[in-house]
Amino acid sequence: MAFELPPLPYMYTALEPHVSARTLEFHHGKHHQAYVNNLNNLVPGTAFENTTLETIIKEAEGGVFNNAAQVWNHTFYFESLSASPQAEPTGKLAEALRKQYGSLDGFKEGFSKAAATLFGSGWAWLVVKPDGTLDIVQESNAGNPLRKGLKPILTCDVWEHAYYLDYQNRRPDYIQAFWKIIDWKVISSRF
Repeated sequence: MAFELPPLPYMYTALEPHVSARTLEFHHGKHHQAYVNNLNNLVPGTAFENTTLETIIKEAEGGVFNNAAQVWNHTFYFESLSASPQAEPTGKLAEALRKQYGSLDGFKEGFSKAAATLFGSGWAWLVVKPDGTLDIVQESNAGNPLRKGLKPILTCDVWEHAYYLDYQNRRPDYIQAFWKIIDWKVISSRF
């Protein structure tokens, strides 16, 4: 089974001025595509040749894991963004965020801190734990909370290729812009 690069649900220009078309051309068109290509070159003849990305993430190691997780992580990230996002969560997710973090702003503060303080490259995640409560976790490199039995519902890519063309070394500025393009309708549906 060959994996394919999922198309973005919006044009490369759609997220400007928060994320430029040039960044998306590199981030999606080059980096995300490279993970897909690498994975397709690595899985033939392995136990993962005809499995899902989720199975590979949970069971593989090394390059197969890294590339599969990066394909999944990036797809999940890009699908969370929108040119005309719902600005706030609703329903059960809004209630859970208030209960866990005091307010949406309290959650954003904690999540932004996790994204800004992750050493090196990786991902900040909002996850649902097996007991149904929420948690903010950091994962380095290609890390994915599925490996720990957690259900991801939101992520922020803090690899430099996600923001360097637009924000250079100003990761906090990128994270602030990230909140302006998160579609809470999508995130709420994952909860």
